[in-house]
Order: sequence, then C-alpha cells, then structure tokens
Amino acid sequence: GSLGGTQGASALRDFGVEEGALVCVLLQINKDDVTALHCKVVCLIQNGSFKEALSVIHTHTKVLTSDSITFEKAYCEYRLNRIENALKTIQSASQQTDKLKELHGQVLYRLERYDDCLAVYRDLIRNSQDDYEEERKTNLSAVVAAQSTWDKVEPEDLGLQEATYELCYNAACALIGQGRLNEAMKNLQKAEDLCRQSLSEDSDVTEEDIEAELAIIHGQMAYIMQLQGRTEDALQLYNQIIKLKPTDVGLIAVIANNIITINKDQNVFDSKKKVKLTNAEGVEHKLSKKQLQAIEFNKALLAMYTNQADQCRKLSASLQSQNPEHLLPVLIQAAQLCREKQHAKAIELLQDFAEQSPADSAQIKLTMAQLKIAQGSVTKACIILRSIEELKHKPGMVSALVTMYSHEEDIDSAIEVFTQAIQWYQEYQPKSPVHLSLIREAANFKLKYGRKKEAISDLEELWKQNPKDIHTLAQLISAYSLVDPEKAKVLSKHLPSSDTMSLKVDVDVLENSPGATYVRKKGGKLTGENQQKEQGQGDVKKKKRKKKGKLPKNYDPKVTPDPERWLPMRERSYYRGRKKGKKKDPIGKGTQGATTAGTSELDASKTASSPPTSPRPGSITAASSAATSNMIPPRHQKPAGAAATKKKQQQKKKKGGKGGW
Repeated sequence: GSLGGTQGASALRDFGVEEGALVCVLLQINKDDVTALHCKVVCLIQNGSFKEALSVIHTHTKVLTSDSITFEKAYCEYRLNRIENALKTIQSASQQTDKLKELHGQVLYRLERYDDCLAVYRDLIRNSQDDYEEERKTNLSAVVAAQSTWDKVEPEDLGLQEATYELCYNAACALIGQGRLNEAMKNLQKAEDLCRQSLSEDSDVTEEDIEAELAIIHGQMAYIMQLQGRTEDALQLYNQIIKLKPTDVGLIAVIANNIITINKDQNVFDSKKKVKLTNAEGVEHKLSKKQLQAIEFNKALLAMYTNQADQCRKLSASLQSQNPEHLLPVLIQAAQLCREKQHAKAIELLQDFAEQSPADSAQIKLTMAQLKIAQGSVTKACIILRSIEELKHKPGMVSALVTMYSHEEDIDSAIEVFTQAIQWYQEYQPKSPVHLSLIREAANFKLKYGRKKEAISDLEELWKQNPKDIHTLAQLISAYSLVDPEKAKVLSKHLPSSDTMSLKVDVDVLENSPGATYVRKKGGKLTGENQQKEQGQGDVKKKKRKKKGKLPKNYDPKVTPDPERWLPMRERSYYRGRKKGKKKDPIGKGTQGATTAGTSELDASKTASSPPTSPRPGSITAASSAATSNMIPPRHQKPAGAAATKKKQQQKKKKGGKGGW
C-alpha cells in the first residue's frame, strides 16, 4: 500500500509572480520582515527548492520563531528525506495543528511506525471537516495494508467504502498480506476498472497516461500470479510494465527483483540486467526496509548462482553485519561454502550461529542435517534431528527419522523414535488422532520387521480404542500366536463367525461382469453332428497337431542314425583328434637350392612311361573316349565360383531396393 498523496502541501498558500515580486521588494526594504520571510519560504517550497527554503529558515532563526515556521521546516525536512529530523521538529511544536498532524502521519508512515500512524489518521478523520476526507481515508487504508503485509497483523474492519481505485488497491494489498489471493485479484480488477473510468473522463489524459497509472495495479496482479505459481503469466505482465518505462523507481525496482526471483539460477544474463534497475537513485526512499532487505539478499544469491564467490561472500558478510539476528545471510554463506565443497566449514559456521541465536536453532539444525545427508552421514543427521526438542515428536519428523534409520538397518533406533513420540502424545494429547495414528504406524512397523512381541502392546491399545476393528484384532491374534497361543485362542473368540462374514455373491453375475476373465477362443460356428458332439462332450481340450520334423537331405531310413549326433564332435566317443605331422611338404619352401623328397615326382623325365603329348589315332580306349566326349572346351568353361558370386550380386540388388544405381 502507498499513501494517497502529500496532504501537507495543501496547507501552503499559492503565490503568483506578482506576489513573489512584492516579497522581494519588501525584503529589500526590511530584510527581517517576518511576513516577507515566511512568504519567501513558501515560494521556495512551491518551486521545489527545499534546500534553499530550509537555508532561509536556519539563517533567520531569531526572526522566524519555531512556532510560526514549524510546519514549513518539518515539511522541507520530510521532502529532503530527513525523516527523523522532521519528526523531532513536529514534536517540538507547542501546538499540534491539523496540518502538522497530517504531516505527522506521513512521517510516521515513512518510519514504519504503523500503529502510531493509524492513531493519528483516526483522530484526523474524527475531528476534521474539510475537502480532504477522501485522501485521509486513502492514507488510513494504506496504513492498514502495511500492517497486514509487513507486521502480519490481521487488519480490523474500518468500514471504508471502496469507492475509489486507490481504496480498492489498498484493500487488495491488505488481502494479499492475509493470503487471500483470489479476493485480492478481484479487488485489483475492480480498481483497474475504476481507474480507467475516472481517468477517461478527463479529455487531457491520453491512453499512455492511463497505462502508466495502471502500472502499479498490474504489478500487484503479476505478484499474485507469481504467488499462485503462474510464473509464465506473471513474467509476461512484469515485462509489459517495464516496457512502459514508468517513472516510479520504486515500482521498477520491485518488478525487477521479482523477475530475478522467477529466473533463479536460470537466465542469469537477464537477471544481471534486471539487478541494475534495483540500484536506481532514490529507491531507498520509495521502498520499505523489508523490501530493500529482500533485494539485497537476492543480490547475494545471484552472485552465488553466477559463481562470483568473492562477491557473494562480501555481500552476505555485509548483510550479516547489518542484520545480525537474521538467519538468511548465514545460510547464503553456508550454501556458498557447500558449492566450494567445504561442507565441514559450512556446518561449523551454522553451529556457531546456532549457539549465538537459540531462537533459530531449529532451522539451523535442519540445514545441518541436510548437509550431513549430502555427505552420506545419515546416522549423524539423525542425531542432529533428534536434538530438536520442539520438532522431534511431530509426525513429519518421526516419519523422516524412521525412514533414515530403516535405510541404515537400525530398527531398534526407529522403534525408539516411535516410542518417544507416542509417550509425548500420551502425556500432552492422549487419544488424539495423531496419537492413535502413531500407535498404528508403530505396530505396523514392528510387524513388518518381525517384532511381533513388541507390537502386542500397541495392538492392544488400538483394539481397546476400537473393539470393532477386525483387522487390528487379527493382527493381535497373529502376534499372540507366537508368544502366547492360549491368549490367541481366547482372542479368536471375538472374531465374527463365518456365517456373518459370508458374502452374498451371484456367481453368474460375477462371471458375466466385465473383468479379467479367461475366455476360450472358438474357431467358428459348429453345425450338425459336430455341434451335438461339442455339447455332449462339454469343454474338451482340442489336441494340437504335431508337426512332422524335417529330415536331413541325406537321410537313409535303412541306416540307424548316430546316437551321438547331437553332441559336439570333440565330445563323441569315436573322436580321435586331428592327425599331426602328416602335412605335405610345401613347394618352394626351405633354403635356396635345397631339394625335397617330392621333387623327383615332379620331374617328368624320371617317370617310367610318360604319356604322349598328343593323342595318336586309334590308341585311346573306349572308356577314355566316352569321358572326353563330355569334356567342355576351355573357352566355354566358367571360372570357379562364378555362379555363387552371381547369386550374391542378385541378393545385394534386392536389398538395395528400387533406389539403387
């Protein structure tokens, strides 16, 4: 929420050129004229020369008494952002006039003393009757919105009618502080409609002026979208506002900061550009302390994400010195150490801060446990978590501890965690839903790991609370069956009889119901005798025809097949291994000039009778003539393997498809 305007200025008189010239003449005649000096101060304020006006007041302190010039002095200090000095000047006045009260409310709002500010505006609205009542109500609603947003105080209903877009906007800000985001969005939409309607009535106002006035409303809409998880819509609206280049540096800084939070560790280049917008001149006077603090924290986080380790350490150390009670700067430093693989130093830093500020010890210990888990020290993490007294009985903490102990196979410690939590609820919240839920989970856990004897007490407690719980009774009987069979028999009498447990089930309906049932496939419709046989025989399984096995091409039915034909050759009984040493002598091998035993066989002159080089007519026998008649001339002979290569080429062409060359 922002204040509707500076009402202190409305109490100043307006002076024209003629009046200003008259003041100068009077001061030339008498430089200590009180009325002329007072008029000069007002003229300077109207022109925005606040430093010069304040200089005139300080120069003529003897002539201008504090009571006569208090408001003007305090107003100049307020506009020069000397808020503390302005407050002292107002409090020093002997009489609190209405215009001083107006300015007092503004000063208190800037100092974030919202309770005192609220009291001032209530008094003004109750005791004043003029034309500025609407502005005072706007400022009052802004104070309520600030209380809801920054002090987390539930605002009281002041009965303010949302007749203007400023009132609707401030009401929306108050609803955002309460977490009522949908209602806040409706109020902002109403504020937008009222703003367009009121500004469109003025013929001098352009569409650009209207969009500039609506920028702050649209910025708040985008913030609600961001809180609702609609980050894409929020980012789009934020960028639209920045393109308008609004003159409000506070609005630009807030939007730039929110874009950085959406980007996180992504789109770092855009975040670096946006962070420059948060450093604009005058931003520190437009935003609250918590807003400025959040921006500084985000700068440190951005430095960490961009691997600027020195810058991150510098910013986080500065933040810690400025906010020694705040936890976030320490967490940022610890995160930076973890990124540098210095987990031990990070844990040591957190441990030191936990000793200095016990109020934040729970958060710090949770962070330390997370670091221990990251290091693989699950047992040490469990010890740290169990040292958090205010959380160790919570269901979430119990669940986490039991899961981690189960992972480490430390079942006794897990059961001890259950026992301590149940004892706490037994003492402070007996028979509460959480208490009974923990007892049931403890019993199930013990039964799961075979600790039936230890689960008996928990099961008995649950059965006492609900004697009609058959499931618990069955678990109890099962546990007693191993420990005390007689007790199990006695308890089994409490089980309902089988007649009462029988379910009325229509078998035909169950079979015909759609579900995972087996349906026998039927080949086709049966007619005549086959149909009668099928009906008479019932569901008889059809015999599958056995396919005849393929026989080898050289199969001879007269010869008994080798019984060892399925075994590898090496494993057969008649395998004798390869014959060694009977290789033929290779031709052309050996030392130069050496002869081998087979060379004589190659010499044709040494053979007993060499065949003639050409046949003689009538000397060839009938058998040989028959053989030569089937011989193919050399020119007609095909090279060896020609047919095989031709087949391979045909196969390759088939594989290539139509797209081949």
